[in-house]
Amino acid sequence: MSKKSIIARQLKREKMVEKYQDIRLKLKKEGDYDGLMKLPRNASPVRLKNRCGLTGRPKGYMRRFGISRYAFRLMALDGKIPGIVKASW
Repeated sequence: MSKKSIIARQLKREKMVEKYQDIRLKLKKEGDYDGLMKLPRNASPVRLKNRCGLTGRPKGYMRRFGISRYAFRLMALDGKIPGIVKASW
């Protein structure tokens, strides 16, 4: 599990990206790169990192489910994800 401060920092960035999204699009359309540089750095969507919704783990993230591979495995084995069964042949 990631530290609470790392998870909180990520949430703060997500809110800031959402807040400045329209302004960024407008400035990019106009070609005003000086205006873009004056925006906060964390307002850039490139600075976001995909993290597990349960544990905050940054690695092994599965986009389709929004969780890490480890959390996915635990939930799948417990039967908490519908349609997912352990392979056997």
